[in-house]
Amino acid sequence: MTTIAGTLKVADLRALAAGWAVAGAGRGWLVASMWALGAVVSFHAAQWVWGGFILLYLYGLVRLAESSSGRRASYLSLGVGYAAYAPHLWFLWTIFGPAAMVLWGILAVWLSLAVVLAAGIRRRWGLGWMAGLLPWFWLGLEYFRSELYYLRFSWLSVGYAFAPAPGVIGLTGLGVYGTGFALMGVAVWAVCVTWRRALVVLMGGLVVLAGLEGIPVWRGSAGDDRLLRVAGVQLEFPSVGQVTAALGALVRRHPEVDLVVLSEYTFSGPIPEEVLAWCRREGRYLVVGGQDPIDDRRYYNTVFVVGPGGEVVFRQVKSVPIQFFQDGEPAVGRAVWESPWGKLGMAVCYDLSYRRVMDELVTAGAEGLIIPVMDVAEWGLRQRELHGRVGPIRAAEYGVPVFRLCSSGISQVIDGGGRVLVSGSYPGVGEIVVGEMVLSGRGRVPWDAWLGPLGVGVVVLGVGGLLWAGRERIDE
Repeated sequence: MTTIAGTLKVADLRALAAGWAVAGAGRGWLVASMWALGAVVSFHAAQWVWGGFILLYLYGLVRLAESSSGRRASYLSLGVGYAAYAPHLWFLWTIFGPAAMVLWGILAVWLSLAVVLAAGIRRRWGLGWMAGLLPWFWLGLEYFRSELYYLRFSWLSVGYAFAPAPGVIGLTGLGVYGTGFALMGVAVWAVCVTWRRALVVLMGGLVVLAGLEGIPVWRGSAGDDRLLRVAGVQLEFPSVGQVTAALGALVRRHPEVDLVVLSEYTFSGPIPEEVLAWCRREGRYLVVGGQDPIDDRRYYNTVFVVGPGGEVVFRQVKSVPIQFFQDGEPAVGRAVWESPWGKLGMAVCYDLSYRRVMDELVTAGAEGLIIPVMDVAEWGLRQRELHGRVGPIRAAEYGVPVFRLCSSGISQVIDGGGRVLVSGSYPGVGEIVVGEMVLSGRGRVPWDAWLGPLGVGVVVLGVGGLLWAGRERIDE
């Protein structure tokens, strides 16, 4: 009896093997593409439905890395980055035009780098090494792209998914980057076990996240001497007359207010004499943004504190001017204002997005944060919504109240647990936002203040190890 193998020629066997290889590669692309699609869907669900879905997003990325070659992982993870980030950052097109596609791509590259590194570790040294290193890779890359390099941009990091319910951030003390580190650890754990156990791990993780969101965060208490009544008016590029009229209307409606706040760039120079005179006449403290000239061409983007005597009693320069904008020279240092109610940290607009800046203020003893913001009206509502996630996360991380006063929405009064107590509308020009800040002592700096730089170091070592291993392979 002639066997099948006996009837096949060598060429036929080679053709059959090649066909199987092509079919296997096609199946690999299909499986990896499904994981990539699942990651994108989970990311958007985390932004629009419930933050806990961010765990499934990370799980999809780990599965993509585990099931892919380096090339496949790079192509698909770049696609995930574009599909995840671009819809939420569409407002960048309004600001930069077609160049926005480059900015979306830069963000996607950081995500892709984490997946490609994980895929490389998996194929070079095995699943165990990938499981141990990927949470550190994720932490280090998120920290670096958010805090350290020139185009730093922290929005849409994993931890910001919990801004609507910041108990996850506030109760664990991990911080926004540490939360991503911990959730990536859970996602990797689910990849390293059987499918049945993976389901248990993921469901358990989602239950824990839901439980943390439901636990009330301690928000402090204080007597009247530690209660700061604060209010602001949303004004965008106003005239001096509009400013004094708005301030007058505010104190008539809310005479109990202790501190009045106006937005970043309320004035295109130092505080006008008419405004200083208003502070003297009303006996009020005013926090307001303006330009502090250095010479004929340069200036500092500054938040000024004007006292009830009409003199500037404190000023803080913006620490991180926005890239590609005429936004002044960076601050050379940061300090807290020793106010009559307690130590207050002052920062300007996007400074609140950078933990390295805010960590320094909290370490200096800040018991509350006052943030004047310029968000131009034409940038749109989605830009406001994303920017509005930063304040609750910072309040939850540090355990201190935050007051954000924006030029045209969305201003916020946030308590020390990250709960938004009062919110302005968009565009809401001329709208008054008023609330109370309970100052209950200095805040705490989250654990990821030191975990983040450590993660950057692990990334450097991991990349170096892969390059060295590749060199050895070439030498062989």
